Amino acid sequence: MSDKNKKANECKVSTNQNECDSYHHHPNVSIGKIITKVPVVLAELTIQVNVDALIEFPEPVLEIKDIKKHVKLVQCRLLLPTNKLFIKGFVRKNIQYASPSMEIDQSTSTTVASDLHSLTVDIPFQTVTEIKRFLTKPVNPEVNKRNEFDFFVSKSLPSGFPEKDEFQSSDLSQFHQESTQHYNELPFCELISSKIIEWDEAIDRVPFPDSAPLGEGIFTKIEEKMVLDITLKVLQNQQIRVSSTTNDDYDHDCDESC
Repeated sequence: MSDKNKKANECKVSTNQNECDSYHHHPNVSIGKIITKVPVVLAELTIQVNVDALIEFPEPVLEIKDIKKHVKLVQCRLLLPTNKLFIKGFVRKNIQYASPSMEIDQSTSTTVASDLHSLTVDIPFQTVTEIKRFLTKPVNPEVNKRNEFDFFVSKSLPSGFPEKDEFQSSDLSQFHQESTQHYNELPFCELISSKIIEWDEAIDRVPFPDSAPLGEGIFTKIEEKMVLDITLKVLQNQQIRVSSTTNDDYDHDCDESC
């Protein structure tokens, strides 16, 4: 190693961590027309799912403070050789809400005492959509094949048949078969983004049973309507040909110090 590289690899020890310099290696690149196997994007699309759900709370709710949402995709299957995409998943919702608490203080005409709780619930959804335009055509699965074959046998006949006649058929005591099985590449999905527009509305809200400020009430059930937009990529591992023509420096703008 040259003195310059040795100097670049020296570590400077501090009280918190070791700070070391690094230097770049020039990669080894295969030259020529190369066949490689990589994930190929078949389609990129946004799917809209409409969801209507009923959520029930374990205790009376004074008001909802916040709702955090996460989309969980558990199935995304392109059913080859068709162009139908089956999607299934959940919207995880963590609902933070205030629940009246008589243990803290009795409600009055101007105050209501409450404490904060949270409820986590999975709202399921599923849909089927059609991919109308492929960015890259999928490789359709090869069909497995199975063929049976027999061998000719010839035997003498027992008494009661003419002496010159013979029994000719296939051998029933044997079984012969040729089978071919293909291990096809299954398309898969990558979730890119999701967007949710929701409307949550209490359906059993009643006035506060005790003395309370004007307009206060409690409920235990909400009806939820969601419009869920999911953007995803559909991919499949395919063999493609790439061309590599040079193994020169890959960063011509880099000076000698990098």
